Amino acid sequence: MATSRPHDTPIDRFLTDTQRALETVFGRPPAARPNPGRGTPDVELDGAERRHAAGLMRINHVGEVCAQALYVGQASVARDPATREHLLEAAQEETDHLAWCADRLKELDSRPSLFNPLWYAGSYAIGVLAGLRGDGWNLGFVVETERQVEAHLDEHLQILPEADLRSRVILSTMKEDEARHADNAEQAGARVLPPPIPSIMAAASKFMKTVAYRL
Repeated sequence: MATSRPHDTPIDRFLTDTQRALETVFGRPPAARPNPGRGTPDVELDGAERRHAAGLMRINHVGEVCAQALYVGQASVARDPATREHLLEAAQEETDHLAWCADRLKELDSRPSLFNPLWYAGSYAIGVLAGLRGDGWNLGFVVETERQVEAHLDEHLQILPEADLRSRVILSTMKEDEARHADNAEQAGARVLPPPIPSIMAAASKFMKTVAYRL
C-alpha cells in the first residue's frame, strides 16, 4: 500500500490518499504479516453457519475499511509528524486485518460489502474533521474507535459458529492488535472524547453492522 514521506507536498499526500482509497475499496492490499488462520483446519460448515460466518466477517471487513479511511483522513491533517506516523502505522496493521478478512470471505464463498465506497468516504470525512481539532483529539478518536472495535470483535467471537475455528483465530489476533493500538494512542497523549461523541460513534457502528451483515 502507498505510503507518504515527511516532506510530501499537499498534492503528493492527496494522490497518496487517493491511491490508498482505491486500493482499500476496489483492490486487494497485501498483508505484511501471514494470515493467522492459515494453519487452522477449515472445517466444513452447513449453509446457515456459512452465511452467518460470512455476515460477521463482512462486518469486520467493513470495520477495517472504515479504520483505514479514518486513520488516513486523520493523518492527512495531523500537525505533529509523530502523530501522523502513529496513525499511518496503525493504518498499516489495519491493512493486514483487511486482507485477512477478505481472504476469509473468499473461503466462505462470499464477498465484501457493496457499500464499501460509502463507508470509506464517510469515515475519511470523520477522520479529517477529528484531525482538525488537534492531535490530542486525533488520538482520542483512535482510542475510542479501537475500544469499540475490540468490544464488537469480542461479541463476534462469542456468536461465531463453534466449528469456524479459522475465523476465530483471525478475529482473536485482530482483537489483540486493536487493544494495542488503543494503548499506544493513550500513551501518546490521547484526550478522552466528551459526550455524546462516543455514543454517536456507537450508533453509527450499529447501523453499519446491520447493513453490512447482509449487504
